[in-house]
Amino acid sequence: MAKKPKYYLATDAQKQNVIQIIRDLPTDLKHPLVVTISEMTRSVAQNDKMWAMLTDISKQVEWYSNWLEPEEWKHVITAALKGQKTVPGINGGFVVLGLSTSKMTIREMCDVIECAYAFGTEHDVKWKDETILADELAKRFGDSRSAA
Repeated sequence: MAKKPKYYLATDAQKQNVIQIIRDLPTDLKHPLVVTISEMTRSVAQNDKMWAMLTDISKQVEWYSNWLEPEEWKHVITAALKGQKTVPGINGGFVVLGLSTSKMTIREMCDVIECAYAFGTEHDVKWKDETILADELAKRFGDSRSAA
C-alpha cells in the first residue's frame, strides 16, 4: 500500500498549494478518492513527556494496594479525562476498553499531560531528570519533532 500524502495547513500559501493539488486530482465515480482534514496528532515530544511522567508515577504511587505499570497508568489517566467503557471478559472478570493516545490531537495530549501533572502533584510525585528533560524538549522543540 502506497504511503498516503499529508499536507500541513499552517499558512495561506500552503492552503493554496493543497487546493491546487486537489484540483489536479482525477475524479472517478467508481473509485472516488477521500480527502480528510483533521488536527495534527500528538507530537513525539508530547509522547516522550507522557511516558516519562507515567514512569515516574508508576515508581512512586501505590494505587489501591497495587503498583501499576506505566501502560496501566496511561489507562487510569486517560479514563479520568475521557471515561472508558468496561465490558464482561470472555472468561469472567471485566475488560476495560482503552483509549489510544497515538490518535489523540495535540490539544488532547496536553490535557493528558496536565492531568498526569495534577495527579502526580496530589500524590507527591518527584519528577525525575528524564521527565524534566522531556518537558524541556517539548517546550523547546514543540511540534518540530512530530512524527510524519
